[in-house]
Amino acid sequence: MREAGFHEACGDSPFIVGFHGVVRDPATSRFCLVMECVDGPSLHDYLNRRRRDPQLPEGAVRTVMWQLLTAAKKMHDSGIIHRDIKPHNILVAGDHSAVKICDFGLAMSTSDAPPYEQAGTLFYKAPEMLLDMPVYGTAVDAWSLGCVMAEIISGRPLFQGCYEDGQLCAIFDVLGVPDDRTWPGFSSTPFATNLLPELDVHQNNYLRELFPEATLSKEGFEVLNGLLTCNPDKRLAAKDALEHVWFAKVDELKLPRKDELASALPGKKMLMVRAACAKKRKLQCV
Repeated sequence: MREAGFHEACGDSPFIVGFHGVVRDPATSRFCLVMECVDGPSLHDYLNRRRRDPQLPEGAVRTVMWQLLTAAKKMHDSGIIHRDIKPHNILVAGDHSAVKICDFGLAMSTSDAPPYEQAGTLFYKAPEMLLDMPVYGTAVDAWSLGCVMAEIISGRPLFQGCYEDGQLCAIFDVLGVPDDRTWPGFSSTPFATNLLPELDVHQNNYLRELFPEATLSKEGFEVLNGLLTCNPDKRLAAKDALEHVWFAKVDELKLPRKDELASALPGKKMLMVRAACAKKRKLQCV
């Protein structure tokens, strides 16, 4: 019933799967949530199906992220931390008109008393959670959204480690190892005191090399880099990300009605048309 309460609190967001109520199975006496039927794949399946297709245009990435961040802002304003945002828990509408966050099974309230346990899926867990910090907040969702954004662009998870320590190593290999200047208190964590001395580490951030300007504009990279900031106190929050200039280029700056959603992701046919047009332009330039 706790999950039902979370869904009910976010019921008016077009970018969170709709909640219709709770029913009880007379045979088992178990309660079941009645959810909106989204006639489309998960974002994970969508990305897998188009691995060989052209990279998604930045405009599509921007629109999807605007929708996801709008959903996250609604959750966070309602005092809810999802804790398991990942492509598997994002549904794509059948007509590609919108993406919707689903599955509040691991969600928690910001009013819950600490200590908090780890939750979620390894590749999308925030550093503070991987470090077993007893208190964390909505910033863990912002980190997960940064991981999702990177995956939408590249087609694969950005950080792929084994177990918690391996995932931290995968993160720090790209973003550099924090210190007490960039993340106060980091050097006193068990990971930093016990494991770091045995590792060949660096403090360089190589994220831009993985997402060069030909792939992601300066403004888009600022959003990605802000979401993927190790220190949760300096990480870009969903509400602040939505105010970034990158989203000034989104067609609908106001929350649309469900029957007025603009296309978020191009369909297979549209991707083929764009690829053909690009090929034609290339031939004309030769």
